[in-house]
Amino acid sequence: MALDKNQIARRISRELQDGMYVNLGIGIPTLVANYVPDNIEIVLQSENGMLGIGPFPAEDEVDADLINAGKQTVTLLKGGSYFDSALSFGMIRAGKVDLTVLGAMEVAENGDIANWKVPGKMVKGMGGAMDLVASAKNIIVAMQHTDRAGNSKLLSRCSLPITGLKCVKKIVSDLGVFEITENGFLCTEYAPGVSIDEIKSKTAGRLSISDQVKEISFD
Repeated sequence: MALDKNQIARRISRELQDGMYVNLGIGIPTLVANYVPDNIEIVLQSENGMLGIGPFPAEDEVDADLINAGKQTVTLLKGGSYFDSALSFGMIRAGKVDLTVLGAMEVAENGDIANWKVPGKMVKGMGGAMDLVASAKNIIVAMQHTDRAGNSKLLSRCSLPITGLKCVKKIVSDLGVFEITENGFLCTEYAPGVSIDEIKSKTAGRLSISDQVKEISFD
């Protein structure tokens, strides 16, 4: 059985390390804020000008003026701060973000990412994605493994407009966990109930299976 969006976010939360400054992109990545382990302290940054974002608010905690870059209402932890976009992007471009978690429409076997535009469809722009992929020290992608038609989104080469080149380090999809290596995608973990054969059939780029591959567990 493939992972749902919250399970993808929970698995990514294991990549967080104490003291990290982390930026969460729009979509599945924002859910990671709900699963930060209790034994570590990280600082979540939003490119619209916030440091110290907490979990999503309960219904009685919603503040319509307190939003992240995806216009979702959020909470702010004790010690959090607000600032303008110029300072926010100064932090990003200066390499102060240790990890960014992004969604993607396509990822290539060499780590290229396409996540902002489908030709022929109206979009406002790529937002802060280009700055993040160019400057963050580590980039993890949270995504569905295939599109609605069943076509693989893990490809030999991206067909959509590129956001960043050779920048993705790891992918957590609904089917498993994949590292980017010189030999393409390396599957290190698989979702419960998902077979290796299914992963192979739904991955268009070069794929190898780790000798230590294991099932993802949430115990």
